[in-house]
Amino acid sequence: MDVLSDVISIMRTGRPRSARIEWHAPWGQRFPSVPGSAGFQVVLQGSSWLLPPDGPPIALSVGDVVFFPHGDGFAMADSPSTPVAEPECDPLSEEGNLFASASIDGPGAATVLLCGGYELDPTRAHPILRDLPAMIHLPARLGRHPELRAAVELLGAEIQRPRLGADTVVASLLDMLLLFILRAWHEGEPEHCTVAGWSQALADPGISIALDAMHRDPARPWTVAELGSRAGLSRAAFARRFATLVGQPPLTYLTWWRLASAGRLLRESDAALSEIASRVGYGSEFAFANAFKRAYGMPPGKYRRTECPNFPTRDAVKT
Repeated sequence: MDVLSDVISIMRTGRPRSARIEWHAPWGQRFPSVPGSAGFQVVLQGSSWLLPPDGPPIALSVGDVVFFPHGDGFAMADSPSTPVAEPECDPLSEEGNLFASASIDGPGAATVLLCGGYELDPTRAHPILRDLPAMIHLPARLGRHPELRAAVELLGAEIQRPRLGADTVVASLLDMLLLFILRAWHEGEPEHCTVAGWSQALADPGISIALDAMHRDPARPWTVAELGSRAGLSRAAFARRFATLVGQPPLTYLTWWRLASAGRLLRESDAALSEIASRVGYGSEFAFANAFKRAYGMPPGKYRRTECPNFPTRDAVKT
């Protein structure tokens, strides 16, 4: 898989949630902060205002997408002056449905919003998501991000008129929507951002090739020289450029990725520790267990049995 697909597959957990809600003015609704999640709002019809906790209100029109990668709270309303109601439920609760449709009565104009959320495992939080801002606004522009617009239209139509196979269709479209949102942001950000970061790393031909190689084959005994050769750079030039854009030396990132992949295998499979160690590039179960404990603060076996394990900090990962 490519880097972005890898990131989503390793972090996504549980079932996503979505809803198509038709609001009639006047209306205002607060959406609570949900740690360990990411949420989105899309305007399908009419217009609305986003009321962030900090900063001025933001006018939204048809086709606008707003994404909250860290589960921060916010409010939506037909007007900045409309009182905001407190939430009645948590959209990511276990009792929540995969998708729902509702209409909120009122005397005024209608606004239709498509909203949803994803559960993310904080123990496998990739820096590609950690480095995103609290809110991403993707305004609707003619000819921009056609695949994102197509996914929005399909998802909205499927939720409004569910048919046979709707559960599978909606779940697939929600995952597609998340990928398209992240793709749109990372493809667009370098246009107006000159600082180093993951958007520039993914856009850099050499660094993206090296990242893809590590993700496709984490068990390979990569060296900085070999990765630099893949990237078309000298060893020193590659090491400097990788660290500048990614924020870590190449082999430190490789170790982090190996252990994050191991964490997923521990949670989602019953593979023996020796097999997992081999699959992520460790020559022995002992070496793997030591590296894993250093990063996660507990042995692999305990991690597998623990409901809410510790978050592996960047400082805990050593090459």
